Amino acid sequence: SSVGRGPEVPFSSEAYRVSAAARGKELRLTLTPLGFAGAPQELVFRFGMSGSFRLCSAADIPRHAHLRFRTRDGPPHVLCFVDARRFGSWRLGDAWQEGRGPCVLSEYQAFRENVLENLDDRAFDKPICEALLNQKFFNGIGNYLRAEILYRLKIPPFEKARTVLEALKEQERRRKNPSLTLSKKLKLMRENPDILELCHTVPMEVIATEKNLYDPDHPDNYTAFKSWLQCYLVPGMSSLRDRNGRTIWFQGEPGPMAPKGQAPRKKRAQVESDPEAVTPKVPPRALRRCPRAAAKPPVPAEEEEEEAGDGPRKGRARRRRNAAAAPALPAPEVQVKAERRRSSARRGRG
Repeated sequence: SSVGRGPEVPFSSEAYRVSAAARGKELRLTLTPLGFAGAPQELVFRFGMSGSFRLCSAADIPRHAHLRFRTRDGPPHVLCFVDARRFGSWRLGDAWQEGRGPCVLSEYQAFRENVLENLDDRAFDKPICEALLNQKFFNGIGNYLRAEILYRLKIPPFEKARTVLEALKEQERRRKNPSLTLSKKLKLMRENPDILELCHTVPMEVIATEKNLYDPDHPDNYTAFKSWLQCYLVPGMSSLRDRNGRTIWFQGEPGPMAPKGQAPRKKRAQVESDPEAVTPKVPPRALRRCPRAAAKPPVPAEEEEEEAGDGPRKGRARRRRNAAAAPALPAPEVQVKAERRRSSARRGRG
């Protein structure tokens, strides 16, 4: 598309196959010509916050479809890379991005060793919630996954990462005890999963139940996914911004490394509006003072839900506090005028 930020793709073929491989937060597409028409072309994608692939009819191409692969058979379809926010990107070639560690899904054993053998790295001086977003060690873990993982293990998000991870060495030593049978070792792992295991199994839950969480006919419907979430954006959970400006959701105490001068905020339950409720009338005088009040309805509570990457909402919070502290609307104008006339009469007699 004209507004896409990715490079032009120098590939042309009458017929070709599209295949894909994933590693962490990246996806590699291979465009292979059918027959002997030329060399394959490879592209590596990163999805940002809103990027996705969508297959649709040629007459129904969604907005923000920045790269399109058209089918020749009828009725024609289009495979689109859709990205409303344009944080996603693609680059030519087959190389994964440098500095990313082993994938938490497809390279679990290498991922585990990469973390436990490098605990002296400065990345683990930070809170565990920030370390989990470091793709050098946790390639594939994002904002909602870190919240779900820490919540299940009841780990405060601002506990020091090295403190949390060094405890795993003792667990590994107990599991390797030669006196334990294989069944006992498996039972021990099931009953006491550690944080690195959940970095593998929690994303696997999303993949294993993908058909239940994602409806290809309604790709914007996240109802099932929201039901799966136990912590992230869930009413009753607290939230804080980490030092990278990302919001972490949690329950209980934040931990000893929590940012100073920032109080945890609680996610409020969504209140359903009553269709039969009577809308209070605003006196004409109030409308003249603030005409915007008539044109713009109040912001509902559910719109306070924020996404990772949004800036602070201090202005909105201040407006809510001011609205809560504001006095009731004055009495009808006729009564106010009558009161003033009586007051003037008293002053005249005096």
